[in-house]
Amino acid sequence: MVSMTDSEAYPPIESYGVVGNLETCALVGPDGSIDWFPFPHLESPTIFAAILDHDRGGRFRVAPTDAFESERRYVGDTNVLETTFRTEGGTATVTDFMPPAGRVDDPKKVLYRKAACAEGRVELGVDLEPQFDYGRTEPTIEPVEDGILAAGAEERTLLEAPIDLAIEDGRVTGDLTLEAGEDAWFLLRCTGAEDASTDPEAALEETIRFWTDRAHTCGADDCTFAGPWHDEIVRSELVLKLLTHAESGAIAAAPTASLPEDVGGVRNWDYRFNWLRDAGFTVQALLNLGTTDEANDYFDWFMDLCQADEPAAIQPLYGLHGESDLEERELDHLEGYRGSRPVRIGNGAVEQRQHDVYGELLLAVDEMCRHGRTLADDEWVRIRDIVEYVRGIWTEPDAGIWEVRGGDRHFVHSKVLCWAALDRGIAIATDGDFDAPLDAWRETRAEIRTEVLERGYDEDVGAFVQSYGADALDATALLFPIVGFLPFDDDRIQGTIEAIEAELVEDDVFVSRYDGDDGLPGEEGAFVLCSCWLIDALALSGRIEEATARFETLLEYVNPVGLVAEEIDPESGAHLGNFPQAFSHIGIVNSALYLGYVRGYETPGPAPMGIRLGDPIVDLEE
Repeated sequence: MVSMTDSEAYPPIESYGVVGNLETCALVGPDGSIDWFPFPHLESPTIFAAILDHDRGGRFRVAPTDAFESERRYVGDTNVLETTFRTEGGTATVTDFMPPAGRVDDPKKVLYRKAACAEGRVELGVDLEPQFDYGRTEPTIEPVEDGILAAGAEERTLLEAPIDLAIEDGRVTGDLTLEAGEDAWFLLRCTGAEDASTDPEAALEETIRFWTDRAHTCGADDCTFAGPWHDEIVRSELVLKLLTHAESGAIAAAPTASLPEDVGGVRNWDYRFNWLRDAGFTVQALLNLGTTDEANDYFDWFMDLCQADEPAAIQPLYGLHGESDLEERELDHLEGYRGSRPVRIGNGAVEQRQHDVYGELLLAVDEMCRHGRTLADDEWVRIRDIVEYVRGIWTEPDAGIWEVRGGDRHFVHSKVLCWAALDRGIAIATDGDFDAPLDAWRETRAEIRTEVLERGYDEDVGAFVQSYGADALDATALLFPIVGFLPFDDDRIQGTIEAIEAELVEDDVFVSRYDGDDGLPGEEGAFVLCSCWLIDALALSGRIEEATARFETLLEYVNPVGLVAEEIDPESGAHLGNFPQAFSHIGIVNSALYLGYVRGYETPGPAPMGIRLGDPIVDLEE
């Protein structure tokens, strides 16, 4: 137990900001405390993890010693975060950033914190509590010539500060008073950067320039993402770029581990990996934002994985360097965010069979090809092998997209994504004149379609259900017209949308993933991505004003600096799950894309998925 109330010890998840260097990320709380920082990579053990245990996790705080109010913002269209503190005596801002790895001259393994007083006089307190390896390694802390050095078994951090610092009981503390116009730098040098030369102001300028040059820009009158949500789309793009690993091109699902989907419960997972199921919609979002380099790097990364593994060995998720061993473990010594235990690292879903993965991969390949990517012969061989594999396994049960832990089932979404794998394989082979057993593929595609319509649609429910023989609904059915399985004006699609609205939607905008049993106790919040899927389905069904209103309402729950978690509590509006969540931001980008298209804006490339495949029932000439 902690010595203060949970609300005092653990700030709301949505109150955090995030910075990073394209290898790792740090979460910065509203009180100026860095409460999460794995190093050297996102999936590495932590230096600070107070967000998972206030007492044992470790933190690095720079904040006023007097009572204060704070507000946050990013510097323009960058991932440089400012926290402004207002006290009775004055106003000071702490600026946090890390230079992007391999993209700027300054050392990538340095976390910079600049404190500057804008008016009056502000006394700042410094509190550094390094806790290496999720708090399992007690560091040695000692003064050195350039500051304070903390060392673990293999890790080292050197805090450079312009003040004298005291060491007591594993903590480093100090005070600094700034007058208006004065500033001070705190540099946390991590392993490998202890002796690197630095110019903090130059590092800040170069980091700002890096992100500014790579943020989405457009003409105000012709942007596909035009609308009152344009700034949120740019921030979502910057989040996706921040979660992209500089070396591999892989995109992490989130920078955090074990933030709860049910506060106080057991639904706590490690999301610092890449899920292949995200591929299709990720590529669509990146390409339409104009971030073609990131899309190509991501494409190359997962194609290399497909080359390394036989189709049967392809996993649902991988480490950001392609690691396949992601054993799930529990950290019993950590109490978890507001008592949410167990705290997990690694992810047991790596061992699951998820057949939808193959459809997502083919959707991504098709999207790349439609945007001008030419497949090499060896790439086509990998793709053909995947489609052939799907022909042999589509009749088998699997764990499904939501990775339920209650046993394999015949999930309807998995069957439809197997259909999509065949469908896109046929299209790619035909358009590229590649060698393929097209007649056999068409036959299997037809078999899947027939079975899904017979066993996946429930006449009594009036909708597609989650799995064969069940009456539970699942929000993944909103994707069926978008991937082209049926057109939007099909009565079964419209009935499914209506059933989901009636059973899975709360307050028009909050959408649950499903209403069936998943083998776990507790209840989760509404899934942001599913809210986006509903908005997409409504927009492409001709209900444009309604879709627009729901999208604008959803964006009201994005935090003040434009970040959103995996889920939202419909009752309180609190964010739940890992944060910020890539899939949530991908959903926001793609919803804006669809809304832009149905409102008459042209996309920079071919029509997005769902427009060309789902046969939207909107008059785009109006």
